[in-house]
Amino acid sequence: MYAVIETGSKQYRVTPGDTVEVELLDLEAGQPVTFNRVLLVNQDGKVSVGTPTVPQASVVGDVVEHIRGPKLIAWKMRRREGYHRKVGHRQELSVVKIKEIKV
Repeated sequence: MYAVIETGSKQYRVTPGDTVEVELLDLEAGQPVTFNRVLLVNQDGKVSVGTPTVPQASVVGDVVEHIRGPKLIAWKMRRREGYHRKVGHRQELSVVKIKEIKV
């Protein structure tokens, strides 16, 4: 059994027991989280596709911790002007352990 959920304008394919890194959630570590935007559910070959979401479907998990993603480098430059600038960015992420998929 697996589901496709949407959170933080991104989509994730999850199964019970998975650990996923999603955009920062406004919850403390150890608290439960419920994802209601379930786009697809596959139950032993029986696929339910939402329009846009599957009604009464939700995915329950626990927030494990909050981390920062890898550092990404953006290099800005304007040719022939002597302007260049190096900018770094690290995204704030939440690690979520998926407990169950409710249909």
